[in-house]
Amino acid sequence: MAELIDGKKVSQELKDDVRTEVEGLKDKGIEPVLAVILVGQDPASTVYVNNKKKACEYTGIRSLSYELPEETTEEELLELIDKLNEDDNCDGILVQLPLPKHINEDKIIKRISPDKDVDGFHPESVGRLSLGERGFKSCTPAGVIELLKRSGTQIDGKHAVVVGRSNIVGKPMAMLLLRENATVTVCHSHTANLKELTRLADILIVAIGKPKFIDASYVKEGATVIDVGIHRLEGKKLCGDVDFESVSKVAGKITPVPGGVGPMTIAELMNNCMEAAEMHANK
Repeated sequence: MAELIDGKKVSQELKDDVRTEVEGLKDKGIEPVLAVILVGQDPASTVYVNNKKKACEYTGIRSLSYELPEETTEEELLELIDKLNEDDNCDGILVQLPLPKHINEDKIIKRISPDKDVDGFHPESVGRLSLGERGFKSCTPAGVIELLKRSGTQIDGKHAVVVGRSNIVGKPMAMLLLRENATVTVCHSHTANLKELTRLADILIVAIGKPKFIDASYVKEGATVIDVGIHRLEGKKLCGDVDFESVSKVAGKITPVPGGVGPMTIAELMNNCMEAAEMHANK
């Protein structure tokens, strides 16, 4: 049976580290501040935003909350972002996605200053990541790297296979693994020999948005399997992109859903915000 990689435990360790760093910054008169913008009343988004506020409170980061009505125009949202970009007391800006259909998400993401882009979605942040320069890393892939390292999984020299090529997870995940000296293969919906490739993986990271798609037949014995997916089944039970019951019998290590990758995303967001405050103070 595979060893469980406990995302709740690791995320708590990371938040404790951030809390200590934030205390050190406050001793120097620097208070990290995160602006969180929510447009509309999407239930899942509201839960995420509340969790982010709780994490801010725990780590000592001050959060500014902007809860805007569904009918907020794109222009009004852009004006708020411009104002926060200019505000020297604000270190990070987070716009909770998805946005209402009448607002262009791409335009909103590009309007956030790269120096305040704590989600790591701005094209400049992605460019810095691909060049190996210092910048904000997309929170979920950064959380996966932290899970691997803190669970004692060697990345250097290993073959990592990423299933999924989204801009939020798959692509930045591949770049972060390359930065850690893994040999990386990226698979997607047009990959012809998916099972052959995933069975070569020492580290298999799955982010495809299909419930329980990856079963034991896709996994090399002893591999570390990271499940980024999350789905709500009938009866409100949660599952990931990996068939946990099947894969846990062959994998060496595996993340559960829930309690695996999910908690790491918010912990990494706090880490990015702390780093933003540090960077702005040193300018």
